[in-house]
Amino acid sequence: MEETANSNSLGKIFSAGILKENPVLRLVLGTCPTLAVTTAVFNGLGMGLAATFVLICSNSVISLLRKAIPNQVRLPAFIVIIASFVTVIQMLIKAYLPALDDALGVYLPLITVNCIILGRAEMFASKNTVVASAADGLGMGLGFTIVLVLMSGIRELLGAGSLMGLAILPSSMEPLRIMAMPPGGFLVFGLLMAGANWLEHRLAAQPSGPIENVCGVCPSSSHCGLKEEA
Repeated sequence: MEETANSNSLGKIFSAGILKENPVLRLVLGTCPTLAVTTAVFNGLGMGLAATFVLICSNSVISLLRKAIPNQVRLPAFIVIIASFVTVIQMLIKAYLPALDDALGVYLPLITVNCIILGRAEMFASKNTVVASAADGLGMGLGFTIVLVLMSGIRELLGAGSLMGLAILPSSMEPLRIMAMPPGGFLVFGLLMAGANWLEHRLAAQPSGPIENVCGVCPSSSHCGLKEEA
């Protein structure tokens, strides 16, 4: 029973970052890199995976050392830990993906002060176990990556007519150049945020329980065949 409860708890921690507590669309964190690097799917995916790596590793180490780090210097200690993993991922990207390093530019080293990573270190990793902190980092990182890929996919398709550098739209269709500019980024960001809010409210409003309870509050129950089928 305890193992099941623990796995359920880890599942909730992980899934929270996907929608309910999505760092970009729900908590509105990390908007600078979100708007800056999402002009191409390659850039968005690279930034998302790099941030996910740093989130998982820094959350785990901070959780492991949470009782050893003095409260007076916890924020500088968190930044040092985060910066160490950012340096590792930056060196790997420079060595194996120089095109991505050029595309991300200054936003790659600035992962060190990304509000998402520092926020999760302060609010979650410093108060929870290593496994739970790793699950939180993975969920938040995946939620961040999904938003970056969605935004960059929309912006690249409409702004350049391509995806991952491959032409998708016919040459007869003129791309919407504004989508590659800051106004286009804000527009897509706002639409995705509205969609996330709508989906969250929709899921929260869904009734639960036996079908009889659902039918009892449904105004169409008198002429609906669902109750009879159940």
